Amino acid sequence: MNELELKLRLPEDGRERLLADLRRGQVERVRLAARYFDTSDWLLARHAIALRLRREGRHWVQTLKAAGESVVERLEHNADAGFAKGGVTPALDISLHDGTPVGERLKALVQEAAADGTEPVLVEMYATDVVRTLRELRANGGRVEVAFDEGTILAGARQRPVCELELELKAGRPDALFSLAERWLVRHRLWLDVVPKSERGRLLATGHDALDAVRAQAPRLDRAMDGEALLRAVVASCLAQVLPNASEVAAGSQDEEHVHQLRVGIRRLRTALRELGEFSSAVNADWEPPLVEAFRALGGIRDQQAIARSIEPELAAAGAPDPSWPATAGTRESPADLVRDASFQQVLLALLAFVHRSPDADPTSNAPATNAAGPADADSNVGSNDGSTSGGDGVHQVLRRRLKRLHRSVERDGARFDKLAPEEQHRTRKRLKRLRYLAEFVTSLFDSRDVRRYLARLKPAQDALGKLNDHAVALQVYRDAAAHHAPAWFAVGWLTARRDGLVQACKRALDDAADAPRFWRKGKRKSG
Repeated sequence: MNELELKLRLPEDGRERLLADLRRGQVERVRLAARYFDTSDWLLARHAIALRLRREGRHWVQTLKAAGESVVERLEHNADAGFAKGGVTPALDISLHDGTPVGERLKALVQEAAADGTEPVLVEMYATDVVRTLRELRANGGRVEVAFDEGTILAGARQRPVCELELELKAGRPDALFSLAERWLVRHRLWLDVVPKSERGRLLATGHDALDAVRAQAPRLDRAMDGEALLRAVVASCLAQVLPNASEVAAGSQDEEHVHQLRVGIRRLRTALRELGEFSSAVNADWEPPLVEAFRALGGIRDQQAIARSIEPELAAAGAPDPSWPATAGTRESPADLVRDASFQQVLLALLAFVHRSPDADPTSNAPATNAAGPADADSNVGSNDGSTSGGDGVHQVLRRRLKRLHRSVERDGARFDKLAPEEQHRTRKRLKRLRYLAEFVTSLFDSRDVRRYLARLKPAQDALGKLNDHAVALQVYRDAAAHHAPAWFAVGWLTARRDGLVQACKRALDDAADAPRFWRKGKRKSG
């Protein structure tokens, strides 16, 4: 069966209040002791499959899970593995899952490994010991199981605490799950965490603190999709990048790549809503301000990291007396606090609801309960929509028109780039990024070789504009610092002297990008 489940983390001081809220109704308390199995080289984990034996009361239950269509959806099958007899763990029997979608996925993986001459041997890799307090609630005509898990993940001598809330849809439409989750999120200052216990266990067993940063993947689109389905697939693809990186940042990761890839994912999301938002009347303009705010705030952290990595060494090599990032620069908030922000989390939840919403759902059900105040970026607002869901050529005409418009804007800006004001040059960089992301979104609808060639022609311009942007940010920072820190004037002079050369490099790269063959022109169809 398909499991639709949300996992939410809570602040350290939120445990008692959340438990008190949960116990307002009839609850069940159960201890769940589980053992997770894999091969020594993590064959199952590498294919997003988890296999466990869990003692639930007087029974052992064998469970097989695999990644589903989205980051909050799983394929799952549970099988009774017999009565618990003392401390004896029953033997694994993967045939218990035969005939199920997830069982067939595991069987194919095992057969493929055996065909290569390696017979997979499943051994216990880590365990969990959790006390679950659960209650079933009704919302929007559906039933949702709300479970608070508290305990430990164990891998040899290593341990990691578990303290989280899980909400699983048991019956009814997905709207029930998301509307209930929003109420609990707001009431208890919770935040989404899409990294399951099985993955946390693997990280613990392998001595890692966090997942590797997740990069963007192009969505799988079908030419027969109507506009609504296409937009939902693109948003789901963006969330598949945003949510894992946001989970790690919220958990305390200071890794530069997590922050960078989170910002890339947010920009891709904003591009999807701006350029494709007309395909659905459910797109809510109130989603944009919290996305903008998170993007900009995380940008201050990213700027600090980027300058420390690239600008400071160049300044030091040029003989700067004190090239370090001025102490007054950057944001005061930690990356974790920025990501845990309630308005940002509500928008992520609303976007998940949009991806999973029922066809007959009220379009306004995807709106956050509390709209964040503040102006959006004037060049990046969510586009107006007319609710168009026409399929086939109608959708493709819109895509071609959008790609053509963005390409022409970049071409026009590139021709006079050295005459543009700095803010207009920055706008060109944003347009180029939107062009790139839109091209990546629709790769599967056109000849992928043509799309890759087109994107390769854009990359030098993107790199050149990125370098110019880093220098512009650094120049402003050191100018501000020079008022109270005289050595910063060296950096101001050095960065100013380099600007013209960087601008000319951008212009040359943009001129080359303007000549890239357009993969979207009529007559070009997906090969094969």
